[in-house]
Amino acid sequence: MNNTINLDKPIVMVGLMGAGKTSVGRALAHHLGVPFVDSDKEIERAAGCSVVDIFSLYGEQEFRRVEQQVFARIMDTGSRVKVISTGEGAFITPEIRARVLDDAISIWLKADLDLLVKRTGFRNTRPQLLHSDSKKILEQLIAERYDTYAQANITVETLDENLHKTLDKVIGALDQYIKQKE
Repeated sequence: MNNTINLDKPIVMVGLMGAGKTSVGRALAHHLGVPFVDSDKEIERAAGCSVVDIFSLYGEQEFRRVEQQVFARIMDTGSRVKVISTGEGAFITPEIRARVLDDAISIWLKADLDLLVKRTGFRNTRPQLLHSDSKKILEQLIAERYDTYAQANITVETLDENLHKTLDKVIGALDQYIKQKE
């Protein structure tokens, strides 16, 4: 597969924490030769503190407000064509979801519960999973959010596989999607 995919809009990676949005998104951007933006890192830069700190100091509602503002700025500035990795709740926010569906190509990295638990168990950067039963929380998030994620333009099932294999699946699905739109 080569990087001759004809893009005219941003690609937005969506899915639960641990699905691979950042690592696959970064690799996809590199493959396509376009900028990569991690929306959570941009939120931290704008707020001057970590996502975990924003949640603990100001609550989820304030985080979602900041996330919405930062996401709009990401979409409106810099290169038109880029890959954006979002936080797991961004696509759930109706205003962000509408913007993504109108102005971008969304790719849902769909992972099963066991893989998400495995990938998130070693990090303390996930505010919803701190001091809780991560498997139970992730199971609840799957039940609450997978129907909304299913609205994404493209769904790629991620397995416990290496990054290159997942990237190849994403590139193939993206190429097929674009060809269908032409």
